[in-house]
Amino acid sequence: MKKVIVTGGSGFIGTNLVNFLIKKRFFVINLDKLTYSSNKYKNEIRNNRNYKLIKTDIINKNKLIKIIKKKFRSNENHRYAPSSPYSASKASADHLVKSYIRTYKLNAVISNCCNNYGPFQFPEKLIPKMISNIFNNKDLPIYANGKNSREWIHVRDHCEALFTLYLKGKNGESYNVGSGTNLSNINLVKKILKICKSMKIDIGNKTKIKFVKDRPGHDFRYALDNKKIFKQLKWRSKISFDKGLTETILWYFQNKKFLNTIAKKSYEKRLGLQL
Repeated sequence: MKKVIVTGGSGFIGTNLVNFLIKKRFFVINLDKLTYSSNKYKNEIRNNRNYKLIKTDIINKNKLIKIIKKKFRSNENHRYAPSSPYSASKASADHLVKSYIRTYKLNAVISNCCNNYGPFQFPEKLIPKMISNIFNNKDLPIYANGKNSREWIHVRDHCEALFTLYLKGKNGESYNVGSGTNLSNINLVKKILKICKSMKIDIGNKTKIKFVKDRPGHDFRYALDNKKIFKQLKWRSKISFDKGLTETILWYFQNKKFLNTIAKKSYEKRLGLQL
């Protein structure tokens, strides 16, 4: 059985990736600092004998070296990936990884993914926040006029893409992981409301769309060209947005305890405002 380390495996994408890899019969070691947005929701996968959670900060170089030496069979040909790229901003991360590839011959590929949605997502994010507010009869805040648009992919599709890149990705290459499904925020929220109504989920009289001041420097549109991963690795997203969104709403409805395990003050306070 192969072992794999997932950094941040208690986050939204990390949780789903850990579950995905365990089902693929990997032994998963989750290195996570367990900050405010970490998933502490119990599920059967997390009790699996092929899963190990180690609470640690990945900037702790000495501890990481000890973990790698203890958990993996290693030799002189294996190189340790320094942790400094993880502490860099998203804008500089790609350059840092590529510099390590060139300088230290690090075997790595870069994945640039569009917005994810699905189970276990922290409710400060748009889709789970709207779902949670609907369940709790609260207003639905949308930035500016709601025309900002985003490309969406189900987290299971993203996990499949990451696994494909692990198996087939070319060292040093970057790959866009997109679905081609792009919606304005206002249309997305209207779609969530429509699906909730079709599922006979009660919509309270306080649950109404409310436009709020946009964040400073907020990007208007996100969209990816994913022809490269499709042509070279034959990967494409499989889950239609309507199906995936319906499944996501149903998951949150059936797992309301997940939302209850998270302190509301951790996600109800609005982030990204000017001082």
